[in-house]
Amino acid sequence: MQEIKSKNLLEIMKALKTTITLVALLMISSVMAQPKLTLKVDKAEKEVSPTLYGLMTEEINYSYEGGLYAQLIGNSSFKEDRNGARQAWGRWKPGGPKYWNVTDTINSHISLAMNDGINRANPVSLCFEAKVGSTLTNDGFWGIPVKPNEHFEGAFFAKGNSDAPMSVIVSLVSTDGKTVYAKQEVKNIDKSWSKHSFILDIPGEIKATKDVKFHITACQSGKYWLSRVTLFPETFKGRKNGLRKDLMQMMCEMHPKFLRFPGGNYLEGNDFRNRFDWKRTIGDPDERVGHMSPWGYRSSDGMGLLEFLLWAEDVGAEPLLGVFAGYTLNGDYITADYLDGFVNDALDEIEYIIGGVDTKWGAQRAKDGHPEPFSLRYVEIGNEDFFDRSNSYPGRYKKFYEAIKAKYPNLQIVSTIDAKMMADQAEKSGVKDIKLDVIDEHYYRNTESMYRAANQYDSYDRKGPKIFCGEWASREGKPTTNMNAALGDAAWMACMERNSDIVVAHCYAPLFVNVNPGAMQWESDLIGYDAISAYGSPSYYAQCMFAGNVGDKIVPVEASDIPTLTFGKDKLPQIYYSATKDSKNGKIYLKVVNGGSTKSDIIVNVDGAKVKSKGIKSVLSSEKPEDTNSIDNPKKIVPIVSKQKVGNKFNLTLAPYSITVLVM
Repeated sequence: MQEIKSKNLLEIMKALKTTITLVALLMISSVMAQPKLTLKVDKAEKEVSPTLYGLMTEEINYSYEGGLYAQLIGNSSFKEDRNGARQAWGRWKPGGPKYWNVTDTINSHISLAMNDGINRANPVSLCFEAKVGSTLTNDGFWGIPVKPNEHFEGAFFAKGNSDAPMSVIVSLVSTDGKTVYAKQEVKNIDKSWSKHSFILDIPGEIKATKDVKFHITACQSGKYWLSRVTLFPETFKGRKNGLRKDLMQMMCEMHPKFLRFPGGNYLEGNDFRNRFDWKRTIGDPDERVGHMSPWGYRSSDGMGLLEFLLWAEDVGAEPLLGVFAGYTLNGDYITADYLDGFVNDALDEIEYIIGGVDTKWGAQRAKDGHPEPFSLRYVEIGNEDFFDRSNSYPGRYKKFYEAIKAKYPNLQIVSTIDAKMMADQAEKSGVKDIKLDVIDEHYYRNTESMYRAANQYDSYDRKGPKIFCGEWASREGKPTTNMNAALGDAAWMACMERNSDIVVAHCYAPLFVNVNPGAMQWESDLIGYDAISAYGSPSYYAQCMFAGNVGDKIVPVEASDIPTLTFGKDKLPQIYYSATKDSKNGKIYLKVVNGGSTKSDIIVNVDGAKVKSKGIKSVLSSEKPEDTNSIDNPKKIVPIVSKQKVGNKFNLTLAPYSITVLVM
């Protein structure tokens, strides 16, 4: 009897325990209510800036030379030294031309002729002293890409020391010397400088490779002088002196509305001599001087002003022009009347871009091959002048502002320092009556900091100047960003999109990185490549998803019961969001970021519109936040597209570590 009572008591206790557990679960569930986003479609009154998503560029990480600029010969004008600048006993002592070598050092020799070039822009030539069969080689930029049926067009200037015509064989050869992919004999090299063109066509049965060098082989013994050796594969849209096809296509898929150029630090240069001097970058590429970039290597200026403008045109963007403002990276600057020459340069540059063919610089643009003016809305005065502590920027800015507005009143002028710094410096320097159209803000942060800043623009004064976020990135991962950085990027983009009535434009930086060892100066970049292939980082795909799915009206979103993430002692939201609608086609675009390690089921309510039952969902996610893409695994993290049941109220599941774009 006692045993029976004990069993009954045990069963009662078990039942009671189960009841208590259920009650506890019900209490927890009531506290942890399901997250909810309510889209107020009928309240979508503020406009999305038509130039919100764009591109920022400068020469860094071998972005142009060895990157976007399709020319494949390294050091084509022999102005780069393989050991860098050296001084010995007070005299210049070069280490030899970078990227160039000879295969037979016993029977052949190379040296630089410093004052025997083809023109004033290119006074340096390479003297190749050779025996029959001696070969001069060029490494390209960490290899030369060879693909089946590829078509190459090349050229060089040459002269020889023989009374009889001389010739060379140009070829593309595997690095082990065993395979000749294509070759052509170039004849009639005489004692005076002349330009010679050649074509190299690759057969269809070869395997794609970048383990290739460019060869110039002597057909007669003697001396050959060479200058401006160039080699182009097929370029985007077949443009002469054009750009790399795969990188251009990747940018098209980012749906950019503007291209900010030429920088960045590349605009300023380390000194006045090495600023971006646009007048020296137009016209015949064989007559461009080139200059040192701030990042330790030389720019040929093959990517000149017109090439930037064509780049923008070809990806469907408009220029956002940065003009040199009298300040260089080493801290040198000029003010007052000494600025007048640079102000005039800026006016001339704008005329080159938008002037008619009846103007001096519009006529020059037409002569260069583009009679039609380009569009232009924004002109930025300098770059990151918040680093200049001389208080000279207000005076410099005002000079440019007033001169540009007097001639082009419809242009919007961008300041590189914010309103508070401008006011402080203006007071110290005695400059008055400064007007601000747009200010440029730059933010390089980690993902946590991006989450913390995800409401930054919500409280900005709508009566103040507009915002251009001209450089920003979540800096995690190298050489390109990882998934965690993409999450931070997406949270920040949601903030800017949600506030695009005041944020008129933004662009990620840096855009490109050559992933070969020694090519990178800046970690955490958007698009990675080597000589033959390219890939997008998770951040790249986040950009494509956001910019490719945006309306023209900002939809207010009310959020409730959003879960949190713990960072130290702080709790930050786990979910970030923005929504827009297209007033022409009726589409609604919802973007949601889940920064947590667990999935989140959210309720979406749509007020003020009747929503059809089928939507399209794109999801970018990974198992771990440190996951990334690479040259060897370029598609590890890419958006997955599927159908989503929607309506005026529906459930949406957010995968862990995910970015979701829903089109209704």
